[in-house]
Amino acid sequence: MQNQNDKPIDTEKALRKSEMRFKSIVNASPMGIHMYELTDAGELIFIGSNPAAQRILGVDHAPFVGKRIEEAFPFLASTDVPSHYKAVARDGQPWKTEQIEYEGGEIRGVFEVLAFQTEPGKMAALFNDVSDRKRMMEALRESEYFFKESQRAANIGSYKLNFLTGVWEASEVLDSLFGIDGHYPKTIESWLALVYPNDRKMMDQYLKEEVIAKRNSFNKEYRIVRKSDGAVRWIHGLGKIVFDHNNTLETMTGTILDITDRKHAEIEREKLQNQLTQAQKMESVGRLAGGVAHDFNNMLGVILGYTELAMEKAPPLDPLHADLEEIQKAAQRSADLTRQLLAFASKQTVAPKVLDLNETVEGMLKILRRLIGENIALAWKPGHGLWPIRMDPTQIDQILANLCVNARDAISGAGKVTIETTNASFDAEDCDNHAAFLPGDYVLLAVSDNGCGMSPEITSHLFEPFFTTKEVGKGTGLGLASLYGAIKQNNGFVNVYSELGKGTTFKIYLPRDTAKKQAETKEPQPRIERGSETILLVEDEPAILRMTGIILEKLGYNVLAASSPSEALRLAREHNGRIHLLLTDVIMPDMQGYELAKNLQSLYPKMKCLFMSGYTAHSIARADLLTKDMHFIQKPFSKTDLGAKLREVLKK
Repeated sequence: MQNQNDKPIDTEKALRKSEMRFKSIVNASPMGIHMYELTDAGELIFIGSNPAAQRILGVDHAPFVGKRIEEAFPFLASTDVPSHYKAVARDGQPWKTEQIEYEGGEIRGVFEVLAFQTEPGKMAALFNDVSDRKRMMEALRESEYFFKESQRAANIGSYKLNFLTGVWEASEVLDSLFGIDGHYPKTIESWLALVYPNDRKMMDQYLKEEVIAKRNSFNKEYRIVRKSDGAVRWIHGLGKIVFDHNNTLETMTGTILDITDRKHAEIEREKLQNQLTQAQKMESVGRLAGGVAHDFNNMLGVILGYTELAMEKAPPLDPLHADLEEIQKAAQRSADLTRQLLAFASKQTVAPKVLDLNETVEGMLKILRRLIGENIALAWKPGHGLWPIRMDPTQIDQILANLCVNARDAISGAGKVTIETTNASFDAEDCDNHAAFLPGDYVLLAVSDNGCGMSPEITSHLFEPFFTTKEVGKGTGLGLASLYGAIKQNNGFVNVYSELGKGTTFKIYLPRDTAKKQAETKEPQPRIERGSETILLVEDEPAILRMTGIILEKLGYNVLAASSPSEALRLAREHNGRIHLLLTDVIMPDMQGYELAKNLQSLYPKMKCLFMSGYTAHSIARADLLTKDMHFIQKPFSKTDLGAKLREVLKK
């Protein structure tokens, strides 16, 4: 039964109210709305719009009512929009699109459109102008592209470290700098794992004590070991830290810059500066020493002259005569010192002549054997076809005497001193890799011993006047200084190779005398031998490793470079293909060269071996580090010498 309080529902009134509510919603909508109706003939007729549509498009839509969509909006006639709208009105399946309106060939607006059926045969299209948003997104994309390309061009990587999670994000450039990929775990621990082992403790302390504890920005230069290839790189890290509202360290955002080239340049610049400072110091001291010695020689001449006159007046048995003899001996010893000072200052009076260095050395051998004593063997290894030099023979005598006496003092008990001569040539490229060298042809005089050797610190002061490691009264500190002066006076140069407990080699390069050959046709430059084989290069001195690798590559060889025997073994195991030759230093910290060769030949039985050292072949052989059947080349070598030696070994 119907409750008498119930009133009958006025359906028509309810529909009118709903329609009014719908119209008010449509009219109030900030989005544009177009409404269409599909005719029996299949034409889509525009039947109205809301105020927002007219505002967005900037035109009065009243004249368009009752017209086909293609007539009302001509810019849609050439698109697929009308056909999609008809399908929506007919089938009821919504359709979404992005519509671009052009005017005069330029984009007037970009609209996001949603078309849906309101009732069978009718549909509405909601649209909104997203041109500003599109422009902002495009500007953002361009900005991001510019930022990424700028980072890539400058080789600068960026990162963001979240201290709350312990995880960091990185740019593609940073991943490339670190040699990692997207699978690498980016945690604080994994970052420390990339830091060079000797720098890890320092970097951990810096992060905790300087950045986190003191709230300083991150600003540090440190080394990393690149994950992809194991290369050691210098980087400069910058970072700004941020704390949250609870004063808890939240993030650090910053950049990473690869400064390896700059660091190498700084190291090279410092090395050159030290060499310049040393040369200036030697020159200054030399000028001072020369001036002092010159004046002192004059006074010594007076002392010796008057002493001789007094000795003639005093009978030999007179006690005064014995006293005068002591004065004469002291004055003569002082004169010897001044001669050494003048030699160091390159002001010693000399009488140079064209010499065969082999003949000059042979004339000194008897004296040198007496100087070094019976318990020390003296080996003489003259080079064949030696070029002539122009020098005062007394300077050669002085050089040999100084070096042999020093060698004797460095040997405890029995030992051996070796003197060798040979020809040597250096071109401009060789001299670029050896700061003290000068291009040209030279005759090498090498004196080696198997004594106690010297530390790098001692060798750096070796030629300074009055520097000595001998006890008080046993050395003046002028022997090597005068040697240095004599060599410089004759436009030569000297290199010293020494290791504690392994002996010392002095290499003196004296210019070839070409006076007799000036009228002759210039000899053609020797042809540089080239190759294409694979060479495993092992050298524990980074500068020599880098320099020799460059020379080998310029000669056409494929180079596998290792800074230690252990790294060489690893490279050999990982290498796919043949290794034709091992070029290795003889003396290395953790394994000798011949031991490395034996280990590698078990992997590559046909591999040839060429050993190299700053010591001479004879000094290496006497330490049982080299046998007669082993191939050897002595440092420093020229590109021509190395190329010829490699072809000689590889052809056997």
